Amino acid sequence: MIDLKDVAAKAISSSINGVSYETVYDLLEFPPDAKLGDVSLPCFKLSKTMRKAPPVIAGEILSRLGDNNEFFDKTEAVGGYLNFFISRDKFAESVLDDAINNENYGGSDVGKGKTVVLDYSSPNIAKPFHIGHLPSTVIGNSLYRIYGYMGYKAIGVNHLGDWGTQFGTMIVAYKRWGNKAEVEKGGVKELVRLYVKFHQEEEKEPSLRDEARYWFSELEKGNEEARKLWSWFKSVSLEEFKRVYNILGVEFDYYTGESFYNDKMGAVVDELREKGLLVKSEGADIVDLSAYDMPPCIIRKADGSTLYATRDLAAAFYRKKTFDFDKCIYLTASQQNLHFKQWFKVVELMGYDWAKNLVHAPFGMISLSSGESMSTRHGVTVWLDDVLSQAAAKTLEIIKEKNPDMENMESVARQMGTGAVIFGALSTSRIKDVAFSWDDVLNFDGETGPYVQYTHARACSILRKADTSPEFKKITSDAEYRVVRQLYEFPDKVKLAMETNEPSAVTRYIIDLAQEFNRFYHDCPINSAEDDVKKTRLAITLAAKKVLCKGLWLIGLTAPERV
Repeated sequence: MIDLKDVAAKAISSSINGVSYETVYDLLEFPPDAKLGDVSLPCFKLSKTMRKAPPVIAGEILSRLGDNNEFFDKTEAVGGYLNFFISRDKFAESVLDDAINNENYGGSDVGKGKTVVLDYSSPNIAKPFHIGHLPSTVIGNSLYRIYGYMGYKAIGVNHLGDWGTQFGTMIVAYKRWGNKAEVEKGGVKELVRLYVKFHQEEEKEPSLRDEARYWFSELEKGNEEARKLWSWFKSVSLEEFKRVYNILGVEFDYYTGESFYNDKMGAVVDELREKGLLVKSEGADIVDLSAYDMPPCIIRKADGSTLYATRDLAAAFYRKKTFDFDKCIYLTASQQNLHFKQWFKVVELMGYDWAKNLVHAPFGMISLSSGESMSTRHGVTVWLDDVLSQAAAKTLEIIKEKNPDMENMESVARQMGTGAVIFGALSTSRIKDVAFSWDDVLNFDGETGPYVQYTHARACSILRKADTSPEFKKITSDAEYRVVRQLYEFPDKVKLAMETNEPSAVTRYIIDLAQEFNRFYHDCPINSAEDDVKKTRLAITLAAKKVLCKGLWLIGLTAPERV
């Protein structure tokens, strides 16, 4: 496919002395308005080097270029800008050929030979899989796909919260108020009921806290009853989690929770001590980070127990040794920014240069529309499964109204309802805080996942009804060209999403492409057009279908062919 900046940079750099191709390429930009050209050179940064005013530089380069570039129909000097207008037919032929025939269109081999580990979702065992887990889960899943599409070996890890004092709490709650039949029947929801019950009773009977600490201590010592209950709670939770992951289309290569690192923390603590980094503070072992304007990183409490930082350090060393990653990305809420800065710094102080390859990609918090924060302890939460079920139910109502004879409507409703939920979580910058609202989640109008999925299905319908094959002949309208121009941007958007760990770059892109395609659909007859025009418009439709399908897949959505 034609690289517009490459063509322009070669022409410009060969026409002026003392300015390299690389310098010109980096200066080139795509104008926001097609009337200003397809690619433009702002000459302002060249004025210092060339010691001339930007308009003079633009005029001089224009006079030296001549009219012999086959890719540009026209070049203009306007103010301090040199604007290039491309040959639409040559450009469209190149873009459509690549978008239609290259199955990896938008991807690259930039990550070839490199490994990225992504740590995402990570719900707590015996607690609800709630709407607050959605961002980490779907952002991580999308980045897993994006990095893989860009040539990396992507490894998805679910760092389950399967250790800690909460399990002492759960053991006490189960022994006092639970029974096997109710847990087998109710699953995680019954475990959550017991967890909430414990904290309600704890307010009346404070000694329950000591009882919970005792049982967690027994769990750490290997008490058979405690271990058996812990393993059972974990199994019940994982069954529920995997059911929801299946609905979301999310997969992991490894489910290695905190407990997996219990026998790996000692080596990290020993190394910290050997390197003189551990300091005693009120009986606890800490790494002093005051020189870096951070509170101390607590490695081991005074009673000898470890913390999140200890387990995260052990996990990082295990992953480096096992996968030899080039990058390890952690998808957690922005509330944990300090935690990651602290233990990343500890790895650096230990002398490991791969500390620079540890990346925290934070996301904003989800609160309830009332402003109340979600709390399992107080029973204030929105179950993710309930959100997905209601979204599917609403989609089914819409499908029954618009297409009552449609086959497999329940399956398509689930795909599109789930798509609406995922798309909503990925439609804005990941760092933005969100107030959960049922009205927002169940609103399918406007810039939503179902809108893009409907557009893909529309393109499929057009192609099914066609009586000739797609084939590029010539561009005959601005509407056609605008779709081609939008298709051209797909590789840059995927690259941007990877470089910034922002799936929203792809989400926003496929909305723009869907809108541009729908304008083209309304403005340009396709299957009723004359032969050569029809073939070109079918080629544009096929390319748009393929790119919409790939874009939806990259953010974790399916692309139904009939809706």
